[in-house]
Amino acid sequence: MSEPLSQPGLAALSKSFEPAAIEATWGPAWEAAGLGRAGFRGTGEPSAEAAARGENFAIQLPPPNVTGTLHMGHAFNQTIMDSLTRYHRMKGFNTAWIPGTDHAGIATQIVVERQLQEQQQSRHDLGRKNFVARVWEWKQHSGDTITRQMRRMGATVDWSREYFTMDDKLSKVVTETFVRLYEQGLIYRGKRLVNWDPELKTAVSDLEVESAEEDGFLWHIAYPLADGSGDKLVVATTRPETMLGDVAVMVHPEDERYQHLIGKMVTLPLVGREIPVIADDYVDKDFGTGVVKVTPAHDANDYAVGQRHGLPMIGVLNLDATINDEAPEKYRGQNRFVARKAIVADLDAQGLLIDTKKHKLMVPRCARTGQIIEPMLTDQWFVAMTKADETGKSIAQKAIDAVQSGQVRFVPEQWVNTYNQWMNNIQDWTISRQLWWGHQIPAWYGDDGSIFVARSADEARAAAQKAGYSGPLTRDEDVLDTWYSSALVPFSSLGWPEKTQDLSLYLPSSVLVTGHDIIFFWVARMIMM
Repeated sequence: MSEPLSQPGLAALSKSFEPAAIEATWGPAWEAAGLGRAGFRGTGEPSAEAAARGENFAIQLPPPNVTGTLHMGHAFNQTIMDSLTRYHRMKGFNTAWIPGTDHAGIATQIVVERQLQEQQQSRHDLGRKNFVARVWEWKQHSGDTITRQMRRMGATVDWSREYFTMDDKLSKVVTETFVRLYEQGLIYRGKRLVNWDPELKTAVSDLEVESAEEDGFLWHIAYPLADGSGDKLVVATTRPETMLGDVAVMVHPEDERYQHLIGKMVTLPLVGREIPVIADDYVDKDFGTGVVKVTPAHDANDYAVGQRHGLPMIGVLNLDATINDEAPEKYRGQNRFVARKAIVADLDAQGLLIDTKKHKLMVPRCARTGQIIEPMLTDQWFVAMTKADETGKSIAQKAIDAVQSGQVRFVPEQWVNTYNQWMNNIQDWTISRQLWWGHQIPAWYGDDGSIFVARSADEARAAAQKAGYSGPLTRDEDVLDTWYSSALVPFSSLGWPEKTQDLSLYLPSSVLVTGHDIIFFWVARMIMM
């Protein structure tokens, strides 16, 4: 075989792809030429003719979290977005690919807290102001890394429109929507049972909880009747530590074994409190003994039972999942699982532990920390998902309608069923987080328990004076769920609430390229907003 032809001055073609030289050349050249600028063919200005024909094309970059670096999933999706953007740009559409990064509340706070742990420090050692400054430092480092990676890939986004979800401009939109939704009665504050992470000491949403089957036990415990007859009801439970907060025991109304006991009282072991025997269809007659304890402050199903039957709520756990002062003194301050062992031992010693059986059960854990979630009765802020507004429809129903009407389409279509299943069973959205990193909730409290939701401290003070309150005001220390602000980026990144040209051209977006794993976290909530 003859030698390959060559010409002087021409480098031999590499046998393998070497991206470094290509990245170093083309990415900076495209950016310098302004290729990614929004508008007509990257001129930065839109074409009125294209707009009149409806030839506007917009993609919102799913904002990466400032918790680290981009991965192959980001690169894959951004390649698709870049191809679509370049295609429409060359066709002469008014085109915008809008980049940004997300502050990622819990995730970013965890990253920085773990960095502090390596230095034998905690956020409490730094104090809120210094800790938040430390997180901003991390954001700068991580955010710069992410944008460098995108530039190396040659992503033709409009860098002049780059945002961060905690920029002042976007933060004002977060506050504005909170105030408006509150005024419409669609945001409210209430004491309700939420998923609680005892390590982070914050509420987390249902979507941030991952349940998996684990090995456990089913304890059979005797609750003596309070009439002194010596009769007992045997209760089956997987969580003996929460029995300290029991307010009733429950049987199925059609269970012939126990019908004669409905309405009678039993004595709560180890506590001595008398509690009633109630009947409810929720009970599975064939599970365990057919008798279950009712602890509304520590179980979601029991909470619903408690609401139906008007039962009291007795919480026996502190926010760090130790036993509180509502319990007998012996157990106070003990970790929930240490207390479990002590309670089981004491029941056994008193002859009230009838049986212990191995049992498979679903254990809920926080997706961020791996901690076992504790249902906890706390004051939180919520978005009302199923409450009708002035149009007669709820936020959830409007989001369902948007997909059913074809205004929003899923590709592939199979994800519509997943979306509808979640939306049709949606609960009110817990949006408050007991964190330091994020958008602080725009609510101020008076010493008399009054609440003033406002755009600023001055506006809150004016509202307080109008209501006849002249005492001190304290701002809510909680921050908003990071998905609240990221749900707003199609609007906040385009200048809402002002009626901007960008809004008229680029809302709604033409297409969203993202993972199915955040349909509920992000996509559904953008549709709702």
